[in-house]
Amino acid sequence: MSGYDRTETSITNQLEQEGIAIHYNENLDLIPKEVDYVVYTPAVPKDHKELVFYQDAGYAVVKRSDILQVISEGSFNICVAGTHGKTTTSTMVAHLLRHSGYGCNAFLGGISANYGTNFWSSDNNVCVIEADEYDRSFLKLSPDVAVVTATDADHLDIYETEANVKDAFRQFAAKIKPGGLLLKKLGLEQEIVADRTLSYSIQADTGMFKRLIFVFTMVDTPLTLCCRVIKSAISG
Repeated sequence: MSGYDRTETSITNQLEQEGIAIHYNENLDLIPKEVDYVVYTPAVPKDHKELVFYQDAGYAVVKRSDILQVISEGSFNICVAGTHGKTTTSTMVAHLLRHSGYGCNAFLGGISANYGTNFWSSDNNVCVIEADEYDRSFLKLSPDVAVVTATDADHLDIYETEANVKDAFRQFAAKIKPGGLLLKKLGLEQEIVADRTLSYSIQADTGMFKRLIFVFTMVDTPLTLCCRVIKSAISG
């Protein structure tokens, strides 16, 4: 395994210490030629010399989201989406499942302060995935539990309009497996639904919030509620 990044960071330094060769300038002489897969993210520009070389030479070039799709095809997936809040929520859900001893595989969009990483693995076939809406990558996932924290207009370089953003989240909800659960912030579009849909809110005067307190006992935050619902869904 080897890789390219535009700038050197503490993360790339750690990877190099673990034996992974990383370079920081576009140089075809530095890239391996005998590889099975070339994986890239949307952050890599389409005219990047190394990416273009691999594509023109007929290598198997796939996006990170394609690899994540394959990895998670056979697991129980808790996919956390939203134009903001998804990194915090997915990290804390993964932390609770790990710290409780239940265990999970975590694919996060940021470095967890608790563990110093954005990934960990487990023998338990459960994945907590930060479901990124950029480039519509989250539509490649198959959630058992989908969490939607927000659907504000974002990434308009990709979506062009707010309506297209909201439509993508509706498509994401439609990807939930039969019998799965959608947990969304109260007030989001009514069209974002699944066979089983629950809403969360810190507004104590909302009927939905009161019913959830009754079912799952007292909670302090929407995130705690989210995790209680998720653990209930996993255990059936």
